[in-house]
Amino acid sequence: MFKKLFMNKVWTVSVLFAISVALYGIDFSIFGNLREISASFLGNLAFLPIYIIVVTLLFEKVLRERERQSVMRKLNMVIGVFFSEFGNHLLKELSVHVAGSEELKKHLRMTGSWKKEDFDASLDFLRQSNQRISIDRDALTSLKQFMAGKRSFLLSLLENQNLFEHENFTDLLWAVFHLTEELKARESFDRMPPSDKEHINGDIKRVFAHLIREWILYMQHLKEDYPYLFSLAVRLNPMIDSPDPVVYQE
Repeated sequence: MFKKLFMNKVWTVSVLFAISVALYGIDFSIFGNLREISASFLGNLAFLPIYIIVVTLLFEKVLRERERQSVMRKLNMVIGVFFSEFGNHLLKELSVHVAGSEELKKHLRMTGSWKKEDFDASLDFLRQSNQRISIDRDALTSLKQFMAGKRSFLLSLLENQNLFEHENFTDLLWAVFHLTEELKARESFDRMPPSDKEHINGDIKRVFAHLIREWILYMQHLKEDYPYLFSLAVRLNPMIDSPDPVVYQE
């Protein structure tokens, strides 16, 4: 295999060299000015390193961009699995306990006609608002069971090296892991002192803030690159009260 590739390169170089010699021969046979041909050859030869530098830099830039796009495609697939298996359910569970959740949900009732401006407006709303979360004892118990049951799945995500290319999503995973460990460390949520309840609610607020932002950005990605996936994701929007995958005639 290696020998065949080497012979192909030799053949290519030989053909290109022969074409160059032939063109210079035609030039000489027509104009007969060897001095001018020599000057032209030396001039082109002098600029050859510059040509190589420019072509190399452009080629390297194109390769880096293609590699970045490939990594982002793989990463978005991982993010999609995250929301399908874990994130959407967690988002729905936590949103119930957000103070003023109806106002939040109103800004996140996505439709198939949403444009970039709509996604930007929802992100601006999140930046300007300060979501407050308060979860009672029973909800904490249910949340602990759900997150502990997904721990192996979350650990498998961290094995994907592409995640390190997405700092914000990595921050989300760390926040989720921290909350999971905090909940697991408590055998019971009975008689929680106010300080401990405030601490847990702070951890949950951090998770929710990361989670809702990454969800909006992922939905925008689906809208731009995979409209058919966005259509289903809109129908299963965890921020509406009764998601329904069925398509009804308008």
